[in-house]
This record gives sequence, C-alpha cells and structure tokens, in this order.
Amino acid sequence: MGVQNQVEDIKQTVVYNAPIQKVWEVVSTSEGIAAWFMPNDFQPIVGHEFHLQSPFGPSPCKVLEINEPNHLSFTWDVEGWVVSFNLKELEDKTEFTLIHSGWKTADEILPKANEKSAIVRDKMNGGWTGIVQKLKQVVENQ
Repeated sequence: MGVQNQVEDIKQTVVYNAPIQKVWEVVSTSEGIAAWFMPNDFQPIVGHEFHLQSPFGPSPCKVLEINEPNHLSFTWDVEGWVVSFNLKELEDKTEFTLIHSGWKTADEILPKANEKSAIVRDKMNGGWTGIVQKLKQVVENQ
C-alpha cells in the first residue's frame, strides 16, 4: 500500500467575523453543533460517546481532545474518521480550520456509502464547504 493511494485529509479554513469565545460556544456544545452541522448528543468531555444524526442514520462518535477555546476533535462513525475543529484568535475575529482525517486508501469501498473512499471524500469535501459557511452565518448573525 503506497502513500500515494492514501486519501488526503479534508482541510478547510475560514475566518469568521466573531470573537473566538463565541465561535467556541457554537462548535463545542450540543445545541451549537446542531445549529450548523447535525442533531447530536455531544458533550464537551474527553471520552464522551455521542451520536451525530446523519441522513444515513445515527453515527457513533467519541470525543478525543478538548483544549478550550482552540481545539476539539472526535471520532466520527466506524470508518476511522477523525474530525477536528481548530480555532485561532485574530484580534476580534476567529480563524476556524476544519480537518476531516482518517481516510482509507482511494479505492477502498466504504460500506455505508457503498462507494470508493476517494468519491466519498470529494462529496464530503463539498458538504463541508457548505457546513463551514453555515457556521459562519450562525456565529456572525447572533
């Protein structure tokens, strides 16, 4: 298995016109995450197991790391995915970076989607683009 066949992480960075603490509240609470991502029973506790209610049904997740107000990561579903939210303070703005890692090789079929990993990644990359824009609306319009 060569590294060249490995699917690259999804990484998206957006600057929000909102203070870091406000953005953190929206990405680290159950109600906050539901407002821009998916319904869930998240709790900001390392080791907490929760579910994201995806269109394909509930996805089991587990909180891996929390470093308020700069970093949060959790496992998502059963494919080995890890989602990380990284926040960086820029005066009164916040640089938000989403990383969706843990992809398998490009040709590997992901059972839930029944499609190759590379195809699922492209679809999800587009999905995340919309999601981080929705987060922008939530944090800038409150």
